[in-house]
Amino acid sequence: MLVHAAFVLTGVMTTLLGPMLPILSARWTLSDSQAGYLFTAQFATSILGVAISSLMVHRYGYRLTLVFGLWFMAVGAGVLARASWIVGLVSVCVYGFGLGLTIPTANLLIAKLHPDRRAAALNLLNFSWGIGAVGCPFVVAALQGSQRTSLLLFGMTVCLGFVAISLGCIRMPADTKGNSKKEVPLDKKIWTNRFVPILGALFFIYVGTESSIGGWVASYARRIDTGSGTFWALTPSFFWGALLLGRALAPALLRRVRETTLASAGLVLASLGVLVLLIANSLAVVVVAASVAGLGLASVFPINIAMLSQWFGEMASHVGPMMFALSSLGGATVPWLVGALSSRFGSLRVGLTVPLLGSVVMLFLYLKNRRSHRLT
Repeated sequence: MLVHAAFVLTGVMTTLLGPMLPILSARWTLSDSQAGYLFTAQFATSILGVAISSLMVHRYGYRLTLVFGLWFMAVGAGVLARASWIVGLVSVCVYGFGLGLTIPTANLLIAKLHPDRRAAALNLLNFSWGIGAVGCPFVVAALQGSQRTSLLLFGMTVCLGFVAISLGCIRMPADTKGNSKKEVPLDKKIWTNRFVPILGALFFIYVGTESSIGGWVASYARRIDTGSGTFWALTPSFFWGALLLGRALAPALLRRVRETTLASAGLVLASLGVLVLLIANSLAVVVVAASVAGLGLASVFPINIAMLSQWFGEMASHVGPMMFALSSLGGATVPWLVGALSSRFGSLRVGLTVPLLGSVVMLFLYLKNRRSHRLT
């Protein structure tokens, strides 16, 4: 399915900064605090994309909104390949905007296509995203030895353009435009419900936590590994690979346990993984810790989206953009905070206490609201 193919490429672009960060930092001579602005650029413009996505879906439908998002990513990747620091920052903004258009649109489309098994379908969609996230560091590591990482970026431009053209040439079931007679008006009372800030906090913290671990673990591993090899560039793959494995297993587990139970258990595991990461003194321990953290976080985001659809029903299309905007805001601020704390205290370990705190807070929110099944 083309939506899944698009999400494989989206996974590459979302996580690209992780394995590329040490390379870009060296090329542009950046401190951790300056490098953190790359995450801010990506996710801040993603917020704008998310905000516009609902308007575009209303006017053009899911399919064309996805096409626009893919083209923005294609342009951003191509420009980044040969960019200076300032131009590179702009190119990250461009593909970040494309991510903001693509991610919520694809998730809401899949949720609409599979109303009876949203959590399982969304886990499979995000499994596709994980394939791209896992593969990206391997390609970076393979090309870094010959200083040819720009080939990855040019290749992404070609692939994104191809999928965009393919999506533009097909018809899609459940594609919605503004002239639909089934459009449900927004009930403004929904914003006063206590579940809105709870779910908003979960979206914000989750993406901030995931992006912080996936974005900084390669830099962390490189500082622990004093050798001349490029294995450090692969460490994000273990994090994203475990995330991928967890999302593959989640549909089967969800037949036996409640969604909130699975998410809570995962967050306990994620907290343990980040804690071990903080005390790691070898690459082997970093790999194990990153894998444990990824496995623990695997089902949380798809379950967050399933809760959005379950609690808000047809009004999820109104509430969803705000939730995805909050998730992008988390991605824009939390990884930057990791870099800022690292520069302030001279230790990336100090910065990585932030995702540990995020995992613990999410666990608290899930445990506190574990009996909530629907919006009341």
